[in-house]
Amino acid sequence: MPSVSATRAAPVTAAVVALATIAACGSIGSDETETVVESVDLSGVEVTVGSKAFAEQELLGQITIEVLQAAGATVEDRTGLPSTSAARQALESGATDMYWEYTGTGWLVILGQPNPVSDPGEQYEAVAAKDRQENGIAWVAPAPANNTYAIAVRNSASEGLTEVETLSDLGDLLQQSEEQATLCVASEFANRPDGLPGLERAYGWGLPADNVITLDQEDLLYPAVAKGSVCNFGEVFRTDGRIDALDLRLLEDDEDFFAAYNPTLTMRQELLDQYPELEELFDPIAAVLDEQTLRELNTRVDVDNEPVADVAQDFLEDEGFLTPQQLTR
Repeated sequence: MPSVSATRAAPVTAAVVALATIAACGSIGSDETETVVESVDLSGVEVTVGSKAFAEQELLGQITIEVLQAAGATVEDRTGLPSTSAARQALESGATDMYWEYTGTGWLVILGQPNPVSDPGEQYEAVAAKDRQENGIAWVAPAPANNTYAIAVRNSASEGLTEVETLSDLGDLLQQSEEQATLCVASEFANRPDGLPGLERAYGWGLPADNVITLDQEDLLYPAVAKGSVCNFGEVFRTDGRIDALDLRLLEDDEDFFAAYNPTLTMRQELLDQYPELEELFDPIAAVLDEQTLRELNTRVDVDNEPVADVAQDFLEDEGFLTPQQLTR
């Protein structure tokens, strides 16, 4: 199969610079005659795509599937894996060939590094270099969106809660009115070093066990915070469309605890070495996935209940990455 480039370009620093350049130039396809797949032939290549089991991850997975199929690949859909560990284990074992991971998650959870990196470019460079060297995993196509964790409260909250504007303020509330400092979290956040345990260490406060309500289903978190009957505060993702739809307010991370979490397509380095054109396929797509774009796409799935595949296809067509004839609908 012909290769778009003879060698894989360059160090991770150059990749970050290239990403910013692509983003400034706009999407490929809208002003040019070729779509992103027309110079890439993956005919005969079999690829399995994974993802975690929430809207943004499944959207990214479906975007990946559509693009690979349009380029001629035969694709198996294994999106919707139950956790970070399941998605990563599937990649390492060869059960999947690629999935989108978040830079902060890769650094802190997968690679087990003790300290988050808040600068997105530095975080990408660090995780890409270390994971490639230690595990043979390539990080390509970083998106500018930062889907970091946040703690939210409903805008309609009572007067005492409206004064809580920062995570440091949440610690003050815990001292002044412990019964109001209730927090809903997903089970993964409750145990991750970049989740609640690290957050409490960074800010020097600790919630009583009875104040932390762990919900097994991520989808229950946002309505629980919006209603305020189970908890006043809750763990959310910054790019989630339900933040605006449910009129939630994000507390400021005034100690800069949460790491940068830029979604990035990950795959085994040997696969990228064999098919370096994969980078050409996904770099321009990732470059337009900023925070506002992802939040709008997520809103269509989580709030408007549109099928993930339809939203993914509309994005690729609207941005000019694929023509209607290249889509599977």
